[in-house]
Amino acid sequence: MNVSTEPAGAPALADAPVVLRSGDWADYALLDSGRGRKLERFGPWTVTRPEPQCLWRPRLPAEAWAEAHAAFEPADEEEAGRWKLGAAVPASWPMRWRDVTFQARLTAFRHLAVFPEQAANWAWLADRVGASKTTPKVLNLFGYTGIASLACAAAGAAVTHVDASKKAVAWARENAALSGLAEAPVRWICEDARRYVQREVRRGSHYDGIILDPPKYGRGPGGEVWRLYEDLPDLAAGCASLLGAGASFLLLNAYSERISGLALAGLLGEALGERGGRIDWGELALMEEAGVRGVGLSFFARWSAA
Repeated sequence: MNVSTEPAGAPALADAPVVLRSGDWADYALLDSGRGRKLERFGPWTVTRPEPQCLWRPRLPAEAWAEAHAAFEPADEEEAGRWKLGAAVPASWPMRWRDVTFQARLTAFRHLAVFPEQAANWAWLADRVGASKTTPKVLNLFGYTGIASLACAAAGAAVTHVDASKKAVAWARENAALSGLAEAPVRWICEDARRYVQREVRRGSHYDGIILDPPKYGRGPGGEVWRLYEDLPDLAAGCASLLGAGASFLLLNAYSERISGLALAGLLGEALGERGGRIDWGELALMEEAGVRGVGLSFFARWSAA
C-alpha cells in the first residue's frame, strides 16, 4: 500500500473517543428499545432480545413488541437460551449489506450470525482496501461467519479468514457463495487464532491489514482455551509483527463490559511501537430507526498508517 516505510515514532492516539453509528442498512433496523430489551428487524423478520443497557422505557406500544416474530428467552448469564417463535420463522434467510449477502439464523446464544453494529467497521475496512492500488493481503482472526472478510474481498483484497469453529467457517463459505465471491481470493482456515499467528510469525509472513475481533471466552478446535484479558496482549503483539512495511491498518474490536476503547487503544499503541500512524478508538452503536436513542454494543481501536 502507498505508505511511507520510514520510522515515524509512536502512533498518535486520538484525544477523544468516537461513537460510530452503523448505517448502510436496508435489511436491518433497531425499531425500539427499553426495559432491558431490543426490538429489531432482520430482513423481513422482527425479533426481541435482551439488552441490559436499555434502561429507559420503550417508545412503541406493547402491541408492537408482542407482534415480533421471535423472542429470545435467556436461560443463564452466558447468553444461552431459547427462541420463542410467534411465526414460522425459517431456519435461515438471506440478508444483504452493500455487496455482501449472508444468511441470518436464530442461534442458541441470542445472536443471529451477524452483528449489525459492525457495519461501521465493515465500511471502514472496505474504504481502506479500496484505496489501495494493489491487491492488499488481509488477515481476519476470529472471522465468524465471514462478513468482514467478504467486505474486504469485495473491495479487492486477498483475505485469509481464520476461525476455530468448523461450523462458522462453513457458514462463511456459504456466505461467500451467496455474495458471488466463491472464487474470490479467500483462504478459509479452521484453526486456533493464536496458533495460526505464531506459525505465521515463524514463517516470516506479512499482511497489509489485520482484523482482530476476539470473544471474551472461547475454545479452539484442539481444546485450546481463549480468555480475552489473559491472552489478548500476546496476540496483539503477534499481529503487530505480522504487519508488512507498507501495511495500512489493524482493527481491534471487543465485546466485554469490563473493557473500553481507550484500553484497546493503549494495547495497540504498545504493540505497534514506533510504527507511526494514528489510533482512533471508541464504541460502536446502533441507533433507533426513529428518535435519537442508541445502544453502545462493542468497543474498538483501529490503527491506520496514514
